[in-house]
Amino acid sequence: MLVDFELIERARSGDDSAFNQVVQTYRKRILGTIARLIGRPEDVEDVGQEVFVRLYYSLEQLRTPEVFEPWLYRLTVNAAYDYLRRQRRRQESRMSDLSEQQVVLADAAAGGKKREEEERRTRIRELVDSLLGQVSEEDRILLTLKEVEGLSLKELEKIYRVNENALKVRLFRARQRVLKAYESRQQ
Repeated sequence: MLVDFELIERARSGDDSAFNQVVQTYRKRILGTIARLIGRPEDVEDVGQEVFVRLYYSLEQLRTPEVFEPWLYRLTVNAAYDYLRRQRRRQESRMSDLSEQQVVLADAAAGGKKREEEERRTRIRELVDSLLGQVSEEDRILLTLKEVEGLSLKELEKIYRVNENALKVRLFRARQRVLKAYESRQQ
């Protein structure tokens, strides 16, 4: 837990300064999670702001401070889902946006080994993004939270509100679908 329970309790009771401290403490992690979930850097701040507005207006619903982090991640995942649903309705192409960003990053990288390393990372990111783009949003978000964010099964249990065995099955199946997408790409 990044903040103590007392600070969360103060924020719940309406202390704006305590709420601001909570936001500042979690801001970077939440924005990083959002960036990995939605894949559009230009919209990360907007979705993050939505998460913290939701947090502000629903903080009194938090039962105990001990469940704050999983609850905050749940708010984050829900905001990312909402964003993705809106984007799907707009029929915008994610891949073209990612490719432009990656081209800019590759051009900006210094020459030599640093440039080669950056290009290798870009190819890996493109491959991962492409593979994750071939599975459902649910699979992509679950795998991102587990594999990229490093959340434990216990934390994921609280976010998804399912038992550990159900999560293990979901993770296994999500990994299998990504592996199948990779294998079909190799043929």
